[in-house]
Amino acid sequence: MAKAGIVVLLFTVLVAATPPAGLGVSFGPKAVDKWFKHLPHAKEKITKLHFYYQDIVSGKNPTAYQIAQSNFTAKSPTNFGALSVMDHLLTETPDPNSAVVGRGQGTYGFAALDEVGLLMTLNFFFTQGKYNGSTLSVLGRNAYLNKYREMPIVGGTGVFRLARGIATAQTNYFNVTSSNGIVEYNLVVLHYDIK
Repeated sequence: MAKAGIVVLLFTVLVAATPPAGLGVSFGPKAVDKWFKHLPHAKEKITKLHFYYQDIVSGKNPTAYQIAQSNFTAKSPTNFGALSVMDHLLTETPDPNSAVVGRGQGTYGFAALDEVGLLMTLNFFFTQGKYNGSTLSVLGRNAYLNKYREMPIVGGTGVFRLARGIATAQTNYFNVTSSNGIVEYNLVVLHYDIK
């Protein structure tokens, strides 16, 4: 009986959290069922996205916070064992005041002993234009101090249901003192075109 109550509560939370209609793709359980019904006839398409991730970890208004660390972290030159949560702005240009296209939300853990290597669990949540309300999920290794990094896109929602692809990251700016940075992202996404 308790399991049934949890399922009903979870379903209620999910339905209540769905974005409003009129965002270019229908949301909600009936819309998803309709979407899957048309999936066998859908064509796969490629979408390329480009934006900047405003990585603010210090100052008056940080958008990332460390939430845990291991007993070893304080002794580690790579911050091994630290875990942080983030909610960074995604902007059209490197300028933090440029148009916001979404949020980069998730967690990252310092998961390498010999270099700064992050395990990223990141959702790109889009808040503007035809992708408004849709997400792309990234799960992978981010060797943050390398100039160029690749991470897999493992899924998505809304326009990007059943998405897969690659996210490439390149540091545009990094302040050694504050550890704040700006990361340029280029995404290539395979997903389905269902009207």
